[in-house]
Amino acid sequence: MANYFSDWTPQVNRITFPVPLPNDFKHPPHPAHAAATHPAHHPAHPPHHGSLHPGGQPYGPPPPGIGGVGVGGGLKPATALAFDPQAELLWAGDWKGRVSSFANRELQRYTAFKIQTDPNDGPVQQFLFHDKGVIVLGRKGVHMAMRRGPALWNIRHEGMTDLRCMSFTSKGASEILVAGWQDTMFVIDVVKGEVTKQVPAPHHYKTMKRGRYICAATETGRIDIMNPTTFKVEKEWQAHQSYINDMDASGDYIVTCGGSYKQQGPGSSSRVPDPYVNVYDLRNMTSIQPMPFPPLAAYVRLHPRMLTTTIVSSQQGQMHVVDIMNPNTTNIRYAHLQASINLFEIAPSGRALVIADNDRNIALWGSPADGIQFTNIGAPITFPEPEEPAPHVDWGVDTPLSSIGMPFYYGTMLFSAWPADIISDAGAPPPQFDPNFINTLTKAEWGYYGPNKTGLRRNQIEDTRAAKATNKLQAPKFLSERARDGPMPDNHADQETLAQDAAESLKPEPPPIYGTLEIKYSRFGVDDFDFGFFNKTKYAGLENQIPNSYANSLLQVMNYTPLIRNMALQHVATSCVKDLCLLCELGFVFDMLQKAEGLTCHATNLFKTITGRSESQPLDLLEEDHHSHRVSTATGGAQTGPLPHARVQNLCRFLMDQTKTEYQSIQPISTALERQLLKLPDPPSPEELTSKLLTTSAVVNINCTNCRTETTRTGAVQVIDLIYPPPRPAIRNARAPRTTFSQVLKMGVEKEVGTKGWCGNCKRYQTLQLRKTIQSVPAVLTINTAMATHGQQENRKLWATPGWLPEEIGVIVSGGQFFCYEGEDLRVHLQRGAHDITVYSLMGMVVNIEHPPPQKPHLVAMVNVAHSEPTPPTESKWHLFNDFSVRRVSSAEALTFNAAWKLPSVLMYQIKQANNRSNSEWKTRLDTSILYKDLSPHLSEEERTYRLLEKGVEDPGPGTIAGLDTEYVSLKDQEIQINSNGEKETLRPMWLALGRVSVIRAQGEGEGEAFIDDWITIREPVHDYLTQYSGITAGDLDARTSKHTLVTLKTAYRKIWTLLNLGVTFLGHGLRQDFRVMNIHVPRAQVIDTAVIYHLSAWRRVLSLSVLSRVVLREKIQQGQHDSVEDAVAALRLYRKYQEYVDAGLWEREIEGIYMRCKAIGFNAKFEGGGDNGLGGGQVKRTDTPPTGGGVGEKDGVAGPTTPVRKAAVLGTASASAMGSVGGSGVAGGSAGFGGGSFTPTRGGGWQWLAG
Repeated sequence: MANYFSDWTPQVNRITFPVPLPNDFKHPPHPAHAAATHPAHHPAHPPHHGSLHPGGQPYGPPPPGIGGVGVGGGLKPATALAFDPQAELLWAGDWKGRVSSFANRELQRYTAFKIQTDPNDGPVQQFLFHDKGVIVLGRKGVHMAMRRGPALWNIRHEGMTDLRCMSFTSKGASEILVAGWQDTMFVIDVVKGEVTKQVPAPHHYKTMKRGRYICAATETGRIDIMNPTTFKVEKEWQAHQSYINDMDASGDYIVTCGGSYKQQGPGSSSRVPDPYVNVYDLRNMTSIQPMPFPPLAAYVRLHPRMLTTTIVSSQQGQMHVVDIMNPNTTNIRYAHLQASINLFEIAPSGRALVIADNDRNIALWGSPADGIQFTNIGAPITFPEPEEPAPHVDWGVDTPLSSIGMPFYYGTMLFSAWPADIISDAGAPPPQFDPNFINTLTKAEWGYYGPNKTGLRRNQIEDTRAAKATNKLQAPKFLSERARDGPMPDNHADQETLAQDAAESLKPEPPPIYGTLEIKYSRFGVDDFDFGFFNKTKYAGLENQIPNSYANSLLQVMNYTPLIRNMALQHVATSCVKDLCLLCELGFVFDMLQKAEGLTCHATNLFKTITGRSESQPLDLLEEDHHSHRVSTATGGAQTGPLPHARVQNLCRFLMDQTKTEYQSIQPISTALERQLLKLPDPPSPEELTSKLLTTSAVVNINCTNCRTETTRTGAVQVIDLIYPPPRPAIRNARAPRTTFSQVLKMGVEKEVGTKGWCGNCKRYQTLQLRKTIQSVPAVLTINTAMATHGQQENRKLWATPGWLPEEIGVIVSGGQFFCYEGEDLRVHLQRGAHDITVYSLMGMVVNIEHPPPQKPHLVAMVNVAHSEPTPPTESKWHLFNDFSVRRVSSAEALTFNAAWKLPSVLMYQIKQANNRSNSEWKTRLDTSILYKDLSPHLSEEERTYRLLEKGVEDPGPGTIAGLDTEYVSLKDQEIQINSNGEKETLRPMWLALGRVSVIRAQGEGEGEAFIDDWITIREPVHDYLTQYSGITAGDLDARTSKHTLVTLKTAYRKIWTLLNLGVTFLGHGLRQDFRVMNIHVPRAQVIDTAVIYHLSAWRRVLSLSVLSRVVLREKIQQGQHDSVEDAVAALRLYRKYQEYVDAGLWEREIEGIYMRCKAIGFNAKFEGGGDNGLGGGQVKRTDTPPTGGGVGEKDGVAGPTTPVRKAAVLGTASASAMGSVGGSGVAGGSAGFGGGSFTPTRGGGWQWLAG
């Protein structure tokens, strides 16, 4: 440091600035289009060159300047000076807002432009530099221009009255903070060129520098240390008594030089510079010993490359090079100038100094030996090409025009003459964006802007022609197309052959069975999609088009872990009424998957509960939007937030913690299985149960590495993160020891790590060493593999080792240590029987599939369903659950991983003795109190729309039939697009949410009377209340304005779920859609759907409830608005009519007649004219049917049709033709009703109306 200047042989390159120009500012252009002087190839007057030795005089006088004379009143010295950190340019600004740049060590004039239209707006105050150009601060505006001169933007604001300084913020070079001698600071987006925020200024500032913080100097000698994000003052120092003349900040240090009053007190008008430089440490927020400077400090700069070195200068030119850590050692140099110093800067390279004086001289100092260089690596400067002089032509009266000639191009091919082999490209289709993405953008005059979520760099183009991923299963035909075109060939055998191939996981890219699946929608909605094409097994899949469906794979693994499933079902069978209870929702999902028997379900309610939990947002458990995720997956767009494998590991940890907490909140229904397996007392406490089932208990020893103090605390975790051994150094001919899964698991369980933490003995943060003493391990071992997407290759190779993951492990806990065995070691320990070893079976795992671009990673589940079967099978039954695609795979395929694209994320082991064990006592001990609890006790009898069941008299059970109808609202409208054929394609169907549930008695004295009529509060924003179809208005679901008693979705759902598990049969019209929106699965044997009963396969149309009520019952329903109780009663009456016709043996004829009559009225439920039902000219008289004679019609002696008499009016289970099929996918169809009447053929070939 001391030899910093002595190594130089200083040389001065001087210019005079401002450069006087003729007609300066006479006709100023608009700032947004400020005229720029283009780079000059050769300066009009070469700059003066001379050398200046330390302590010597320059050779020759200062140069006279470049052209012209000053305009009006003489010229003033430069007001701002800065080196460009990205190019070999020196920038200078004057008092009229004119900016000039000078290139290289010769200070060759490069560009010049104005930042303001009015020269009286004040001087140039400061420069900042960006990749795209230079930012110039004036007194009343901010201007940004390219280095070549053209303006990029110019900002002027009415609040910008006296700007003095600016600084970059925490966002780097994309945002600046502008301040001055005014009460408001402005935050400006550099990229967009607009003011984004106005911030009250704590003080008036004259200088800003950016180090660890934003350091701002006031006009009264104070320094404010501001947070670069919030712009709040976090620390302040009174650096100088009167003023601060100069300041610099870099890294952790601030240096200032200023002045004090000559006489004590602010009333004194005489001020003198201080003979020292103040130093402050930003890291510790303390002041350091000032550096003495007897010549009176005027300017100070921190060296850009030597962190603790400063250069201090007086106004007369004496310069000291001082080390902050050793201020008593200095290197002194002199710059003998004609006038006092006005500005002082050091280049970013540290190899040049520039000094401006009050005589308008700008002198450059540097060492010719080392090379005068402004930047370390500077971008090349673009100079204009010199103009070639036009050829001289002797022009005269007799000069022929042909002598001038034309451009000669005969020897070269014209650009317009394209070769025949060049193909003109018509252009690529634009990239697809999710419409919801537009809602996240901010609107501006020129369009929209927002965060870049495409995964592409700025100005990088997405290749939308890239072939779609071929590793997808062929999409099946829609069910409606198959019904029209005939069935497709069965691909079940091919799938089985493909799935059983153990080499699938060894391929370089994911095969189709691991591909991302997408649900297609026809005009009939999701019901037309052939889920059966993807699942030929008896195990249910899960839909993936709903938010947060990345969790599907984890839910499948948990469902097929008997102890986890049993915990959820034992809890959900209790009287738990806690809203947003995740364990209840898990129980609902597990029960639904069991009842589905191979059909497809969805877990919407569970995902809504996760979204509603406040903990989900900070843990990054939520996908922004499932549809945008699917679109980005298909089109190569960016996926925001954590990758799926990291997100599912966070979710696993969250669900297991919540399972433990919520299981302890209420005594479970039955613990017989757990008591038997875990040898627990009767009854065990919920805390003891969760500890034995889920928790790895340990004592954590914490050792401070500084003071050696050791403390202990209890530690319990539900999820174990694996810890891998560090990579070993490569040693020639050395054989690396084999790393086993058991060793990695042991490291993860015992987890000896070092971390930063508070030491109570040292009273400060120290490095702490943590070591676990294991006390017990749970019956279910949940393991996060902790594998990064692009983690260490050695760890990925471990998983790719054949047979590395064992299907069984043995665990011994002894002496506070965890011992794990596998393979032959496990077999030997079991044979010896010397230790109490617990054997665990691998139940399943969540596997991360990494597709090549443009597809994004997604998750699948590998599950050995053999362990959850009621009876142990003879072999493993591994199945691949890829959302709604389920297929059997071999054990080798399931346990073979690929370092390139297939790695596990979550593993789940369970004690072997719990395999194939389940506890179904919850079904017989189900808590039914919610069915008899009145949630609206304040309502009078007249206001009630329901009458509760009478306990002990109307207890529901097998054989009970209940009429059901629901109403729902729309959360989001459907999204469609027009394809190239001009046809509409549904991208996403309408999102519906349950708004009202009504259940009526379908037998007994109170038949047709409701016992449940719940209105449900909705947390999500409602897009459309569908009042015309639902009868629900905006105020009905708002707790502040609703006249109804609102219940939570869980309360309404639990009632229906309780009835379902009591064996109740549900009767209604179009129940498939009701069950879908409700997110419940009802087995076929418990459904009577009049939409199915009153449907002929020869007719593709499903008859609506209102049309059936008109034609069959000859009644008006749904007049004005829908009412779910009325619809349920209508469906019940339709079912009664159906039973009457079946008992009379007339059903086949009646159903044909019903369709014909519906067709005759155009399938319209509207009545026209008084008394005329639109079925004929006059009013039809009710008579009895069937005919009492042998013929049909009056000619056969029959006065008219008669009503059939019911035989043995027993209300039992309907025939197979009356049973609706209820899957998780929903159905199209309207409401329903019931009634009687039909067209019957006459002898003349006509049709006769048979009323009923």
